[in-house]
Amino acid sequence: MVTIYDLAKKTGFSSTTVSKALNNYADVSQKTRQAILDAAAEMGYLPNAHAQSLSTKKSWTIGVMFSEENEVGMKHPFFNAIIESFRKFAEKEGYDLILASRNLRSRDISYLEHFLYRGVDGIVVICSDPKDPQVQEMINSSIPIVVIDMTNQNCSVVYSDNLLGAELAIDYLHSLGHTKIAHIAGASSTYAGKVRIEGYRKAMNKRDLPVPDEYLVDGGLFSIEEGSEAMEKLLDLKDMPTAVFAAGDHMAIGAMEAARSRGIHIPEDISIIGYDDIEMSRYVTPKLTTVKQDTDVIGERAGQLLLKQMVQKKKIITEEVIPVQLMVRESCIPPKK
Repeated sequence: MVTIYDLAKKTGFSSTTVSKALNNYADVSQKTRQAILDAAAEMGYLPNAHAQSLSTKKSWTIGVMFSEENEVGMKHPFFNAIIESFRKFAEKEGYDLILASRNLRSRDISYLEHFLYRGVDGIVVICSDPKDPQVQEMINSSIPIVVIDMTNQNCSVVYSDNLLGAELAIDYLHSLGHTKIAHIAGASSTYAGKVRIEGYRKAMNKRDLPVPDEYLVDGGLFSIEEGSEAMEKLLDLKDMPTAVFAAGDHMAIGAMEAARSRGIHIPEDISIIGYDDIEMSRYVTPKLTTVKQDTDVIGERAGQLLLKQMVQKKKIITEEVIPVQLMVRESCIPPKK
């Protein structure tokens, strides 16, 4: 079995330096740490987790919780991509992830109690339900925590610029000549749904564009089916919109299917723009124009904020707003004259 003394001999560093590098001590340079980690990987060094936790008072684990009303979790491409980005960062820093089971809700034990029992060093929460009491319990505890996709909390939060995203969508449609723009909204009980509705209204008002009540349709919890149902309502209107901004790509894809089933062509008859830039948006026909949320940056920045708290053993209250970007593809063109 390879030991730290073997690593010290191979790298030329002292066993103390090797130990510090493996345990992420701040007084070891990144260059030295990387050289030791590379040697450890090459030699197949496996630290004793129990011994490590005793000496460092750390479990080298991070708890992961999904808090969303539709309980889709990692099945949703957006959440999946964020967790994958977070996992890569955490793994690089030597941490493993523990995903909380939804069965906890029926076992009379809170997520916080579960994570404390497992001895995690920190928690990341993917949250679209700001009223979830379990999330609030964790936020109000002393354990290091980062919440993704929520704002105005007593902790570190990371989220996309949803207001700007909605404005980019409306700006682009307006630049093409559209004035009758409808919005398939995410549930207003979710943070993203609420803010994108606000962004849609704000952008439309800024350009003196009308927002009839029937142009704002509830698309529920961002699913393909709910997007399709919402689009059916818009297609039934006497004064049909010439463009639709959907608050999520799944809803936009559902809207495209609903239009197609009625013989309505996209983008010739109606333009559709989505939100998220999930992988599928590049492969549907026509390719979906959408607002990109940078999941790589969101996951990595959440990891950095959580690591900083775990190292400093100090709660940090901050908001990180991640920029969004319009991805122009094929689903939007100027309206018919």
